[in-house]
Amino acid sequence: MHRSVFLLIGFLCMTVSMASRAGSDATAAMQSVAHLNDYQVVELRRYDIAPGQRDRFVRYFDAYFPEAFEQLGSLVFGQFEDRAAPTKFVWLRGYRDINARPIVDAAFYYGPVWREHRDKVNALFPGESDNVLLLRPLTPATGVTVLPAVDPVDEPQGAKGVVVAQIFAVRKGDEQAFAQRAQSEIADHRDPAFRPAGVLVTLDVPNNFPQLPIRTDGPFLVALTIVRDETAMKRFETAAAQMEHTLAETGLLRGTTERLVLDPTPRSRLRWWPADVESGP
Repeated sequence: MHRSVFLLIGFLCMTVSMASRAGSDATAAMQSVAHLNDYQVVELRRYDIAPGQRDRFVRYFDAYFPEAFEQLGSLVFGQFEDRAAPTKFVWLRGYRDINARPIVDAAFYYGPVWREHRDKVNALFPGESDNVLLLRPLTPATGVTVLPAVDPVDEPQGAKGVVVAQIFAVRKGDEQAFAQRAQSEIADHRDPAFRPAGVLVTLDVPNNFPQLPIRTDGPFLVALTIVRDETAMKRFETAAAQMEHTLAETGLLRGTTERLVLDPTPRSRLRWWPADVESGP
């Protein structure tokens, strides 16, 4: 019996040590992206990919483009497969401000990386996609969460978790009132397996890079949440449905809320992280 007790104590000590080391590593990783902040303009981009070609598109996107945008001062917050639509690819791109948008886009789309790969990537689109929301953080504290890039050594299986985007079509003129109600409802999601990842609203300015169309049928409010796993998703779906019902009853919406359930691609920054030091129900 004494031997069993000693073994148990040893195991617990080892577990605590591993958790402490993982926590330290996570802190260091977050410090490494401290300079990647204050993105005042965010695009929520949805692409239609040719049937059967989404996996191929994901591989190209993950391999070629995230670092190319980062080098230009922009950031790919995350990229995803839409769970409800096998031909939909969704991604979030950030810019420091609206004036940076045309500079970054021109440098990328007329630059060497895109020129090298554009033909094979464009071949996977059945047509042009203009389902793009131009957004800004609701407040300085609700910008899109910036997480470290997926580590190919420590995360060999790639990004984990689920990302949910709730898109509320707000009545024009009621943006502020709805935002206050929405923030209150989001704050009620007290579950360690749910992480708020940003609250964004329509940025109502002219499109300063017309080569890339944006939607003009706003205003919208977009709430982003990272969910740990499929078990937690069942709880989140219940909470999200209740939240959407409550907000619909305010009379401040002009249409049905859209909920995107998004599976991160292997290299998506926006994911459940760090999985190895988290615990919960």
